[in-house]
Amino acid sequence: MGTITRNFANSITATSTLDAGVNFKNLLINGDMTVYQPAVTKTSITADENQAGADRYNLRINARGTWAGTLANEPTFVPTNQGFKKALYVQTTTAETSISVAEIIRIGQKIEANLLPHLKYGTANAQPLTFSFWVRSSLTGTFVSELWHRDHPSDTGYNSQSFTINSADTWEKKTVTFQGDTVNGFNYDTGIGLECNIWLGAGTNWTSGGSTTGGVWSTDATKRAYGTSNDFINTLNANFYTTGWQLEIGETATDFEFVPQDITLKRCRRYFANFGQWQTMTFGSESNARYEWTVLDTPMRATPSVTYKDGAGTSGVVSYHSGAYGSGRNDGHTGTVSALWDFTTNGATKIKFNINSFTGYDGFVNSIQLDSEL
Repeated sequence: MGTITRNFANSITATSTLDAGVNFKNLLINGDMTVYQPAVTKTSITADENQAGADRYNLRINARGTWAGTLANEPTFVPTNQGFKKALYVQTTTAETSISVAEIIRIGQKIEANLLPHLKYGTANAQPLTFSFWVRSSLTGTFVSELWHRDHPSDTGYNSQSFTINSADTWEKKTVTFQGDTVNGFNYDTGIGLECNIWLGAGTNWTSGGSTTGGVWSTDATKRAYGTSNDFINTLNANFYTTGWQLEIGETATDFEFVPQDITLKRCRRYFANFGQWQTMTFGSESNARYEWTVLDTPMRATPSVTYKDGAGTSGVVSYHSGAYGSGRNDGHTGTVSALWDFTTNGATKIKFNINSFTGYDGFVNSIQLDSEL
């Protein structure tokens, strides 16, 4: 009887059933843009934005002059018959009038170094990576995709490949391949290992050095965005949609790997977690405070920053009930909320909320966000 073999790397297709299994060939999380825990839309953006549109993606802005934009999660425009439900949307709402030499407008995702040992960077067997994605723009022209090796000495490892949008307002699939870095490896820690970007606008600090050919690595920052047309940031109401981001080992793009949304959400919560109301338990009373322990469903990458609102939606303050069983809500209290972390109990991440210095039956906060993004 003959031996049956199966190529698992290419066995998951866009039409696979969810019980067929997932092998996580995609190094990017939330590649289909379906999870969006923070605000779905943010407008008048003029500074770096990590939390809008879709989890794990960021809009990097540096040295801008007048440019401002909108970042959103878009359910209307998606590639036809490809299985995608969402796209990331960027629009120029104030056009750039004068591009500075150091200007940066780009979208991307940072990849934790712990996820990258199988790339074998820093060895003769360093693996090539293929980046495939769907784009739709109101403008045709040249854009640049980039891998940035963030564990490279002095953060100076760049690998850029240009791509062309051929038809306006039309979904097109693009594929670029980057060679592996045989010289520089990763630290394999909770910091940034790689960053995968698409440049929408760039100054001459990033475009004046010529192209990097053959997907090779360079330490010359002036080559990072060579070829970027800048039409997007120069044009009022220009729009750019993208979805289906996949970064995988090899020199050939395979079918997009659809990961069940519940799994994607848990992976996203390692970096950002958004909760609704959090109310203290009446048995948790110590020194005129209320507290609650809880175990998060996903251990976070690092101790997060904690933001919260009271019942009226005011940031940085808490509410309490002056009457029993949730009656007599009192907003705007100046108590505090702190997060204490315990990684020693069965490897779980625990968080302790303290609402201090108030008198009442119970205290609560709304819209708690825990942020440990890269």
